[in-house]
Amino acid sequence: MSGTFVGMPAFPKAAHDAVRDTTLRGNLRHATRTIREKRARAVAELDDWAQLREAGRRIKDHTLRHLDRYLVQVEEAVTAAGGTVHWAADADEANAIVARLVEETGEREVVKVKSMATQEIGLNEALEAVGIHAYETDLAELIVQLGKDRPSHILVPAIHRNRGEIRDIFRSEMSEWGRPAPEGLTDTPAELAEAARLHLREKFLRAKVGISGANFVVAETGTLVVVESEGNGRMCLTLPETLISVVGIEKIVPKWQDLEVFLQTLPRSSTAERMNPYTSMWTGTTDEDGPSTFHLVLLDNGRTDTLADEVGRQALRCIRCSACLNVCPVYERAGGHAYGSVYPGPIGAILSPQLRGTGSEIDASLPYASSLCGACYEVCPVAIDIPEVLVHLREKVADQGGPGHRLEKAAIKGAGWILDRPGVLAAAERVAAKTRKLHPKRLPGPGASQWANSRDLPEMPAEPFRDWWKKNRT
Repeated sequence: MSGTFVGMPAFPKAAHDAVRDTTLRGNLRHATRTIREKRARAVAELDDWAQLREAGRRIKDHTLRHLDRYLVQVEEAVTAAGGTVHWAADADEANAIVARLVEETGEREVVKVKSMATQEIGLNEALEAVGIHAYETDLAELIVQLGKDRPSHILVPAIHRNRGEIRDIFRSEMSEWGRPAPEGLTDTPAELAEAARLHLREKFLRAKVGISGANFVVAETGTLVVVESEGNGRMCLTLPETLISVVGIEKIVPKWQDLEVFLQTLPRSSTAERMNPYTSMWTGTTDEDGPSTFHLVLLDNGRTDTLADEVGRQALRCIRCSACLNVCPVYERAGGHAYGSVYPGPIGAILSPQLRGTGSEIDASLPYASSLCGACYEVCPVAIDIPEVLVHLREKVADQGGPGHRLEKAAIKGAGWILDRPGVLAAAERVAAKTRKLHPKRLPGPGASQWANSRDLPEMPAEPFRDWWKKNRT
């Protein structure tokens, strides 16, 4: 399994098989519709949802404008509380820091809280390369890891799996990773959850090192916050002797009071709950309570470059709720793997090309993986205008050139030349009208077939409008 999705084909190629997989389509359709209907009910309970959404947007934008100051404040607060702060410019540097910190403890295995940042940098693979085993403890992440699979959703990484598939994975793979699945395991949710609990419990009690991300980092106190629904995060954050947190620099909020906004909007937008069952907060280290050693790795990995883009920087507001995925018609049909990133769906279509650049085939195609319907913007709890950023990134990709874009530019240039010359335009219209019986019903050529298969070309009139007007204008 690769967390970095290196070498993925362009989105249309990757989505080609996915849209024909009826099992995958069924799993996605059932899951996304259930989640978005529950979310709509949870959001409707709050009369001030629009105000909370605007407050979240303003807090995030303010933080990003003054990120240099808040990053220094975080370092000072964490250090004063007994923690150690490390700075990582990219994935390789972050992986090297974490591997070194784990090796210094003498341990060869770690337990992990679900973390998008560590998936982004491919931390599990980097640790495995130096002989350190990283065990995912979130139920969905466990399913993905045992199945040698890739996550396909921000909130529910195994959304593409149904209960029968999960049962088969547990039966065949659990024994190689630790405690085997119980005999006669069925696909009932209670039995699957119990099998995961028994399998993970021995890892929680044995592990001396935990690795996490964070949903938020409070600058004024150096407090990190993780919200989750299963309790595995609480186990990873409190039982190990050493805790290492890898956090993107955009996760900072200035004040403790800012959490009152996000701890209302995040659970409702993600799990459709009024509040998360587990909200864990820690500030440095405390004697005889939790890990005795704490390291915070602040990760850039393309975020500074994204921040420099006045339009694209709003993607850094994202609080990873996944609401945009659950309303997106493209994601519901293609699934998350087609996006070639740990950030799938609409937010991935604008975040991944900015973090990684648009030099690869997959990243250049992601801004086009959208119908621009705008549903993603409507549900975003921090008001990221995803369609605006998609169009902005499409302009950047088009400016890079390429066969399709060169042909488009040539066609526009040719059309412009004709439209600037009324006589030439009139002559072309007459020729087109007289030869209309010879025109194809659909656009020819393999490049247009996918678009044209469901569309007919408009029928040419018997005479141009200019000629009709001259005859009938009196």
